[in-house]
Amino acid sequence: VQLQASGGGLVQTGNSLRLSCVASGRTFSRQTIAWFRQAPGKEREFVAALRYSGGYTYYSDSVMGRFTISRDNAKNTMYLQMNSLTPEDTAVYYCAADPSIILSAVRDARAYEYWGQGTLVTVSS
Repeated sequence: VQLQASGGGLVQTGNSLRLSCVASGRTFSRQTIAWFRQAPGKEREFVAALRYSGGYTYYSDSVMGRFTISRDNAKNTMYLQMNSLTPEDTAVYYCAADPSIILSAVRDARAYEYWGQGTLVTVSS
């Protein structure tokens, strides 16, 4: 599976942005998908995940209630809708996928096999 992220850009505080990540391959619907982000000088951190089995979603505390992860299996595409953005959300955002991730590892970047190239989101104050 190859992933291609897009949709990043420069927005003002309080505005919204939707990231997309298109996957190649025919097994996308059976992948757990996730978004991570990495701010300058910081480690990559978990943002959100969506398990293919049961459709359960998981969010970091910092984005809960503001961000929504979703997928369209017919388009082999995953999304991250980001609302009420703040400068603290500024980072490179990466999409990730894995066919066999276990529940306890959905927030662990090391558990994901496939990664997109990242898209930069900059939120100005």
